[in-house]
Amino acid sequence: MKTFLAHALLLAVWSTQTISAQEQIRKDTILVRVSTKKHGNAYTPADLQQALVRKRAQYPDKKLSVVFIEPGNYYFDTTLVITPALTNGEGHILFSKLHPEDKVTLSGGQPIQVKWSLWKNGIYKATLDLPYTFDQLYINDELQIRARYPNYDSSARHYNGSAADALSPERVKTWQHPEGGYVHALHKGEWGGYHYRIKGVNPDLTLQLEGGYQNNRQMGMHPQHRFVENIFEELDTVREWYYDQPHKTLYYKPAPGTRLSSARVVVSRLPTVIALKGTAGAPVRNAAITGLRFAHTAPTFMDTREPLLRSDWTIYRGGTVLLDGTENCSIRACEFDHNGGNAVFVSNYNRHTLISGCHIHDAGGSGICFVGNPDAVRSPLFEYNQSQPLASIDTVSGPQTSHYPDSCIAYDNLIYRTGTIEKQTAGIQLSMAMNITVSHNTIYDVPRAGINVSEGTWGGHEIAYNDVFNTVLETGDHGAFNSWGRDRYWHPDRQIMDSLVAAHPWLIRLDAIHTIRLHDNRFRCDHGWDIDLDDGSTNYHIYNNVCLNGGLKLREGFYRTVENNVILNNSFHPHVWFANSHDVFRHNLVTAAYKPIGIRYWGDEIDYNCFPDSAAMPSGTDKHSLAGSPGFVNPLGGDYRVIPSSPALRTGFHNFRMDSFGVVSPQLRRLAKKAPLPVLAQQHLLSSATTNWSGARIKNIETLGERSAAGLPDNNGVYVVSVPASFRYHLQAGDVILKAGTTPVPNVAALLAIMARGNSWPVNLTIFRNQQQLII
Repeated sequence: MKTFLAHALLLAVWSTQTISAQEQIRKDTILVRVSTKKHGNAYTPADLQQALVRKRAQYPDKKLSVVFIEPGNYYFDTTLVITPALTNGEGHILFSKLHPEDKVTLSGGQPIQVKWSLWKNGIYKATLDLPYTFDQLYINDELQIRARYPNYDSSARHYNGSAADALSPERVKTWQHPEGGYVHALHKGEWGGYHYRIKGVNPDLTLQLEGGYQNNRQMGMHPQHRFVENIFEELDTVREWYYDQPHKTLYYKPAPGTRLSSARVVVSRLPTVIALKGTAGAPVRNAAITGLRFAHTAPTFMDTREPLLRSDWTIYRGGTVLLDGTENCSIRACEFDHNGGNAVFVSNYNRHTLISGCHIHDAGGSGICFVGNPDAVRSPLFEYNQSQPLASIDTVSGPQTSHYPDSCIAYDNLIYRTGTIEKQTAGIQLSMAMNITVSHNTIYDVPRAGINVSEGTWGGHEIAYNDVFNTVLETGDHGAFNSWGRDRYWHPDRQIMDSLVAAHPWLIRLDAIHTIRLHDNRFRCDHGWDIDLDDGSTNYHIYNNVCLNGGLKLREGFYRTVENNVILNNSFHPHVWFANSHDVFRHNLVTAAYKPIGIRYWGDEIDYNCFPDSAAMPSGTDKHSLAGSPGFVNPLGGDYRVIPSSPALRTGFHNFRMDSFGVVSPQLRRLAKKAPLPVLAQQHLLSSATTNWSGARIKNIETLGERSAAGLPDNNGVYVVSVPASFRYHLQAGDVILKAGTTPVPNVAALLAIMARGNSWPVNLTIFRNQQQLII
């Protein structure tokens, strides 16, 4: 079968008389027509690229317009690469459809013709001989389920079904040839996921695995949240399939009512449909893609291995559409659905990229990524526990090269159900980038953060008017908005950080050179924080945001000003701040008492806030804050402005618009889900009970906040609240006791029971401090 663009391409120059005014193609435009009808010659993307090169040579200053003149599916057999030669100078290139109402799909998949025959147990089989492997199968444009255990369950929180016994010897011994199968599992700390290819089975029925590099903070698989797929013996329910590659046979169990004889069958093939590939010195300029649908690209989870500096992230530097080395390029009003990896990836040098009006959903990876190159970072490090002495740090401020996205925009995009395969993902991801605008996007139903900012390099982002909810659905210890810093000076030991910054305060903003403005957004997270600034997040101005459920967290970092936010059914979560953080929290409306953890130093100003009642007001801060009912205008309708008599107005709080969150284009507003609004409740400080242990105060790990502050993967251990100076062990407040001698300590009761045995306490304790295990 001829695969590119269904059958053939027509390349022609149209006269201006044949083009309507609606299409707005001027006389200086050279039109390249692409048709699904047969015209004798079949063109591959290489043919199209060569034709465009010829047209550009002939018309160096004119626009080239590639128009898909008929609705339908255009299947690419190789990636179409747009080079600088096609767009340099005054020329432009545009990809679009002929009529606005047409639905044109550019597919990274391959349509296949198969002859089905009934095998057994309602399962059909067909001979299929392909020169490549595939990971996704579509029947009538609907994604099917690769044979898996446990079976797909749309109601299950993790992986649509997970089980501790997915890798058990009892199950493994039922598989005859699991080679080529996959194991998918959450990170032990629920910070993302791992993926492994099964290479074989050991004599003890454990699996030989390849992979596990998809997370940059290795801690092993989660003991419960895991599943296996592409195992023939697990094909046992409708919509499941399995491809036996050695025997070239496809097996499939259709749902009742499916007519396989007439079904359209497509398999995934390419990870990227269109790539704009240039360099900083010779960029692709003025390319635009508009009004097209992209679908069926191949998953890339086994290629996700590049670490993003000192985070737990690794990435695959690619997507259904890749922009790498571009200027003034745009993607407008496109739909990206059922793609196996990232939808749009903006990589390395890019300037003035615009992604707007797009409908992005059901992606295996992230929605939109802006990611620079590590060669632009001065003194980069690539693992959390790495650090470097001051003498070896490059102390020049800002980036080292131009190989990063700058002055790019993601505006008015509807993004949901991303991260269907990979969990270390985001609706919109920023890393090693500068001056990125993320505004008026609606993002929901994602496994991790809706918007994620890695490290401080180099700030200047404006993140505004977004509506982000139903987030952190599968991971843990994250927020609807999530960020961290850990820039070149960073050290995981807080005491070292305190002394380093006190001596050299100029280090803090060597990378975080421009303030990140986070304002006029609405966030909701039901399994973490609405706004989560994790360790090292620095140089932020956070204002005019509505936090619907999870509150606002500031972990160790510097120069964060948080003002004029509404925090519903929750509060402010300050975690383990540094001395001289210069943090400010003022003029905010909170509806519960602060929830500090490990705070020894407060910032420059914590004051002029409004609390629901005097019981919620803290002591030691907020000398000018007030208490009283906030007096919301219409909380049932999501209007959290306050009435004129509200005490919040007397603290300096001012009302801001509550009707400007999310997408703005009418067609996307009609499609977008509505954010669930909270039922407001009067909350009071609930002091968690501590236990006296020979003068030290200890407690169980009970909350996500305590777990996050300590950096723990689970709730096992004993949290040390305070320690007297004469205590027999050299413990510190914030330590977590994991073992007494060689005996694990899951909770306070276990610790006290161990200490009550015999006449002497264990010689050693194993503790967790500064993200590391120590023996004291």
